Amino acid sequence: MIDTRALLNTARAAVAEGAALLGSSGPGEIHAKGERDFVTELDIEIQTAMQKQLHSVTPWIGFLGEEASTTATDREDAEYVWTLDPIDGTSNFIHGLPLCAVSLALVHRGKPMIGVIQAPFLSLEYYAAEGSGAFCNGEPIAAGRAQNLRDAIVSIGDYAVGPRAAERNRRRFAITEALAATVERVRMFGSAALDLVWVAEGRTDGCVMLSNKPWDTAAGVLIARESGAVVTDSDGSPHSLRARHTIAANPVISRELVRVVSTACEPPSF
Repeated sequence: MIDTRALLNTARAAVAEGAALLGSSGPGEIHAKGERDFVTELDIEIQTAMQKQLHSVTPWIGFLGEEASTTATDREDAEYVWTLDPIDGTSNFIHGLPLCAVSLALVHRGKPMIGVIQAPFLSLEYYAAEGSGAFCNGEPIAAGRAQNLRDAIVSIGDYAVGPRAAERNRRRFAITEALAATVERVRMFGSAALDLVWVAEGRTDGCVMLSNKPWDTAAGVLIARESGAVVTDSDGSPHSLRARHTIAANPVISRELVRVVSTACEPPSF
């Protein structure tokens, strides 16, 4: 039988090690992964250290890291997989912006069951285990209570870069325009992990990301759900690792936010 409490402690210890490195080290050498997309020497160092620590305690659990791993697996039906983004918000980190975090989830057959996110420059640690609620720095957290979108602060994910960026950004621009005309304020933090945990904590009321990479979203999705937030795909269906997009919001405004996003994404009719 799985000891969820022990696995959560294992995850928190590993993230603490990664966050200590992130909070005390410079980026080192910086390499381009694609157009305006970067990986630092520290990304690799953090991932290597955390993978080694996790394997020493849980050798029976697979590992998927953003920065390539020979043992990685992202199969939807995999039994148990640690899923890691060693620095979520790498561009922020490179430029000295504090909005970056270490994000780790334990995924069971495609469903996150443990999530831990630590933002060392903000002194914030978020964590959750399935069915046990969500916490920040040891205190329970809950999604916000905005009753409608006009009173909501909603964050959006980064704009696309690289191949087909102009085409992919048309929807992002349309969503930005629609939200700017509807909500109290629109924000872009540059970190999927912080987008999700700040919905969980009620700092924001919703977030919209037209992406869904497991290392970016798995931990934050669980923490948001355990806080009482609703997390869906852009068609309103429950979010999963197979979802195309990631939308989180408090339960009162979730449907309205999905409607605004889906309407903005519709091709124009002539």
